[in-house]
Amino acid sequence: MKTTFKKNLNKADKKWYIIDAKDKVLGKVAVEAAKLLRGKHNVDYVPHLDDGDYVIVINAAHYRVTGQKLDQKKYYRHSGKLGNLKEIPLKRMQEKHPLKAMQAAIAGMIPANRLKKPIMSKLKLFADAEHEHESQKPIELKIS
Repeated sequence: MKTTFKKNLNKADKKWYIIDAKDKVLGKVAVEAAKLLRGKHNVDYVPHLDDGDYVIVINAAHYRVTGQKLDQKKYYRHSGKLGNLKEIPLKRMQEKHPLKAMQAAIAGMIPANRLKKPIMSKLKLFADAEHEHESQKPIELKIS
């Protein structure tokens, strides 16, 4: 007789990871952060539970992009009224809101369901190297 394994989230030990995004490609940082937030690195991953870990991204404003993305990549927002579609190139987004591009890249890799908000709440972005989560003893993650 086979039994079904049911994961207990109360016993789950959440870890804290820290990623330094200085001079790293935006997409590669976002992939690693989304994987950790989602919990896909765990052996007992199940897609319907929020079993990911906390992720701290330092130097999130000092990433780099490849190719012509600074000029060609655009972010869109709409107010809901006719003719109010705004587009902002990545270059201007870096100047005005340096953390939003990193947050949008990571959020785009998380499924749009009821788990997205609690998963994204475990993401901590900092523009520089200082952060206030030293007491959690984060594990440093190297990205090539």
